[in-house]
Amino acid sequence: MTSSDAKTVITCAVTGNLTTREQTPHLPVTPAEIAQSCLEAAEAGAAIVHIHVRDPITGRPSMELDHYREVVERIRERNTDLVINLTTGPGGRFMPGEADPRVAGPGTTLTTPERRVAHVAALKPDICTLDLNTMTFGREVVINTPASIRRMAAIIREAGVRPEIELFDTGDTALLHDLIAEGTIDLPITCSLVLGVKYGFPATPEMLLNGRSLLPAGSFWTAFGVGRHAFAMVAQSYLAGGHVRIGIEDAVYLDKGVLAPSNAALVEKARKVVEILGGRIATSSDARRLLGLTDAAAP
Repeated sequence: MTSSDAKTVITCAVTGNLTTREQTPHLPVTPAEIAQSCLEAAEAGAAIVHIHVRDPITGRPSMELDHYREVVERIRERNTDLVINLTTGPGGRFMPGEADPRVAGPGTTLTTPERRVAHVAALKPDICTLDLNTMTFGREVVINTPASIRRMAAIIREAGVRPEIELFDTGDTALLHDLIAEGTIDLPITCSLVLGVKYGFPATPEMLLNGRSLLPAGSFWTAFGVGRHAFAMVAQSYLAGGHVRIGIEDAVYLDKGVLAPSNAALVEKARKVVEILGGRIATSSDARRLLGLTDAAAP
């Protein structure tokens, strides 16, 4: 259980790669909407914002550097302390073609490791995600080979950015230990246990504790659930000594049948859950100290 003097960091995952406007009209899509949603989430108690970008016209996932740059600049104009975490997840999906499975079919986004981290090298955020999963994900397969991960990790390190390792199953944790042993990933690590994605970690207290037990000692870790498991995992992660994550990437409902009107509303509820259980919420400055990050205004 979390110690009485510890503070809990809330990460808000504001947009994601899969949530659509058909699921919720409150999904931020344009760079201006995404940045505003990040700022509102910070005011509600989020110390870190996890950011994907979308095509402003179609709403589909995007990897465009200019969209990332606009989001980051809009946030920094108004909040220099908020910890910015950019995704590197897009670009890893493959859908085998029906006629020839060696040929990419619809839904494929698979691209080079360098393309997937180009925005990180250019913008140098505080944190970026580094996914270790290769798994069935919806209709497609997500592919993160050890060789690709090594290439991405090298660019992330060169940019001076702290990677947040995303772990979806026990095999990912085994790969993590190999990457640490060979020097690809440095200790201490920042990581997230992703629970509730089909064919990955189930969103149960037992699996959360099992995942926690597989992490390197001294890890800064968060566990979070997707869909209907989101708020249950907020509570379970806090009680197990971890930090928490919530946002429209992970869940669109605030209560059963009630769409969340904003990311800020989801953060406010997560904050209440932690505080009711006896926790204290970390500020962005607290999170920077916990993560060993420099001040955002520093050169």
